[in-house]
Amino acid sequence: MTGIHSPPGNSRRATGAHGARETGDAAVTVQAKKIALYVLVVFVLYVIITDPAKAADYVQIGFEGISSAAQSVGDFMTWVANGGE
Repeated sequence: MTGIHSPPGNSRRATGAHGARETGDAAVTVQAKKIALYVLVVFVLYVIITDPAKAADYVQIGFEGISSAAQSVGDFMTWVANGGE
């Protein structure tokens, strides 16, 4: 059994944030996701600091895409509610 009460060196699995035991591959995947998120945040901050106007354009493009997607979902739901006609 692994966890907080196990003697040091006897643990083969890492314990996750929610108490779940992670195997080696899962722990590596979680670590890779953390690193990727860190790199993304650093890149976003870099773009904002070096070129705020370009960063604002990117934000506008992103919100336009989200708005368009939401409009399309709404149109589809309206079509379904009307019986698909």
